[in-house]
Amino acid sequence: MGRMDNKVAIITGAASGMGKEMALLFLDEGAKVVAADINQDRLDELEGEVKAKGQEVTTTIANIADKAQVETMVQKAVDTYGRLDVLVNNAGIMDQFQPIGDVEDKGWNLIMDVDLNGNFYGMRSAVQQFLKQGGGVIVNNGSIAGIRGGRAGASYTAAKHAMVGMTLNTAHMYAKDNIRCNMIAPGSTATNISETYGDLSAVSDRIKDRVFTGMAINPRQAQAIEIAQVALFLASDESSVVNGSIITADSGFSAY
Repeated sequence: MGRMDNKVAIITGAASGMGKEMALLFLDEGAKVVAADINQDRLDELEGEVKAKGQEVTTTIANIADKAQVETMVQKAVDTYGRLDVLVNNAGIMDQFQPIGDVEDKGWNLIMDVDLNGNFYGMRSAVQQFLKQGGGVIVNNGSIAGIRGGRAGASYTAAKHAMVGMTLNTAHMYAKDNIRCNMIAPGSTATNISETYGDLSAVSDRIKDRVFTGMAINPRQAQAIEIAQVALFLASDESSVVNGSIITADSGFSAY
């Protein structure tokens, strides 16, 4: 018996990092997984790894900033497996730590399109499906930037704070419909999200002083599998009474 036996789960950003570890862990625990990502090559690698273990995964290309692609992603899960039990909003990108005076419109809009709007589209589509079938679970993978002000730039911090609000509101509004919504707030985690940082070789003295110096108090960097294990708990029936919670997973970084 697995902790996710026969549950249908969509995981975004599932081809690498935390999302990949979530997909592999959920499969090991008996879930039927729809792995969504924007990178076809990495999805193919994931599928090959899963097949080598004698398992099956459904993969789909989905740019979560595109509402139509998100809706298609949810519908694919329903068409393939007949229902949707869990949505893990994991996909995201990072800003370049800019304070608000340095943020350009293009960078702000990109962060909001992916890290906020993309999660909104997924949550809306999932909730609409959950209401049809009698319940479901949303796990939002956010950041301690959603509960603190000095862990990222203004754009990323604003988007992750908004995710906290969406999580709490959704948990409250649909609690009587057997729909749960929680958020993980990881700290620094060893993933490939650094690919989205851009060039940090010439960051301003303000960023070095106000952001980078604080990183020195981080007890340790998490591994992606450690965040995946938190997601598994929140997605499973073991957390049936947990709703509207923000679970920090940062080795105590934000406790200072």
